[in-house]
Amino acid sequence: MPVDSAGHGKPGSAHAGRQSSVPSFRASARSALAQPALLRAVSLATSKFVSARQQTVAQTPGFEEAREQAHQIKQHVLRNLDRYLEEFAARVEERGGQVHWAADASDACAYIAAVAAENGARRVVKSKSMVSEEIELNQALESRGLEVTETDLGEYIIQLAGEKPSHLLAPALHKSRSEVGKLFAQELGMAYTDNIEQLAAAARRTLRHKFLDAELGVSGVNFGIAETGTIVILENEGNARLTTSLPRIHVAVMGAEKLIPRLQDLVVFLKLLPRSATGQTMTSYVSLITGAKTHSADEGPEQLHVVILDNGRSRLLADEVQREALFCIRCGACLNICPVYRSAGGHSYGWVYQGPIGALITPQLSGNESASELPFASSLCGACLEVCPVKINIPSLLLDLRSKVAVAHQPPSSRREAMLAAGFSFVMRHPAWYRLLAAVARRLQRLALKDGAMRTSSVPLLSAWTESRDFPAMAPRSFDQIWREELRG
Repeated sequence: MPVDSAGHGKPGSAHAGRQSSVPSFRASARSALAQPALLRAVSLATSKFVSARQQTVAQTPGFEEAREQAHQIKQHVLRNLDRYLEEFAARVEERGGQVHWAADASDACAYIAAVAAENGARRVVKSKSMVSEEIELNQALESRGLEVTETDLGEYIIQLAGEKPSHLLAPALHKSRSEVGKLFAQELGMAYTDNIEQLAAAARRTLRHKFLDAELGVSGVNFGIAETGTIVILENEGNARLTTSLPRIHVAVMGAEKLIPRLQDLVVFLKLLPRSATGQTMTSYVSLITGAKTHSADEGPEQLHVVILDNGRSRLLADEVQREALFCIRCGACLNICPVYRSAGGHSYGWVYQGPIGALITPQLSGNESASELPFASSLCGACLEVCPVKINIPSLLLDLRSKVAVAHQPPSSRREAMLAAGFSFVMRHPAWYRLLAAVARRLQRLALKDGAMRTSSVPLLSAWTESRDFPAMAPRSFDQIWREELRG
């Protein structure tokens, strides 16, 4: 379904579908904080990513200029998305591919299932794709009797464990080698080992047969090039290349925002994405797929289907402030640097997108009221903006989204906060009232002082705020008093 630059779908606005309820971030985060092994695994992995990125970026001339250029390209694309989507679809079809405009998750899953049924496909292999997680494709296909196998090692581990990814880049980041060893012993019938090479080799042996037997391969899309109708996929394991070349049918699922205008624009993003994601100068495999094969002797699939997914993106595009979240190229850098993600883990965010970018797009794409607390799951430290390869101003967007949530819901706490803000404004504009209330507060604080800080667990309005923050005690004398008594000449 094409989307015009004002954010309106053709023929109608899309709404997210098939989304399960997003659990409470607070409850999930508390559960994660009680699991030291989980947090150690998350901290170790993200620290390595951060360090690798810092080293590689420091050695890359013109990296900041490339970030600004990428920002401008994405901004231009979203302002002209209807034109670029139509151009991309036309080029795909000219080269033998088929394009399906999916309004929502149910639409996308139904189309892919129909492609499988029409071609008698029963076995499906998938390369890593967050958008397929978004639409819950595995569950949809399995409910129709298809065998679906994830072929990215991390995704394969998660599939065997019956879990969801905990990181945009490294789905099994929260798993230790011993946990994977036990899982493989149980599910693959092999002897227990925690040797990483042996575990990878066991997965490789199993997955190789899946590749050879599959009739249909499903991939995501890192970038779609409007000028040529080319699909670009970046990976490190080679599984995406096998997924898109060995089965006779290839289905690529692409979020409508993934477009870039020209082939030469790809150079900018190839400079940014690997360095931001893994600290590599380039991923091991970069596949550019343009159309289906035209002769039986050619390599590759007989059919290419491109599913262009809306699933709430039209609504996000229509918001002139929040549409910047659609710049995201799913590198995971903001997760790795975020103190909240590193403390709470990826599953605390409740859906397929985690960290600062997940806090932004989950409430807006999932359509779930239960996700409305995610914009508040941030310290607003700004580290995510500093590392974002396309310079999304995540802290600013989170503040804007917080405001929208507060206006929409107006819970009692929000009304109390508004009253407190109004009272604070009045006091700050009237010095006499300020001095009087400050003097009263100094005397009353003695009732709640402990170890030099206020303990306000029983104080109305303040208890929730100080649950995770220190509230320093007021000084015995104000600066104004010290100035008048000691400093003024």
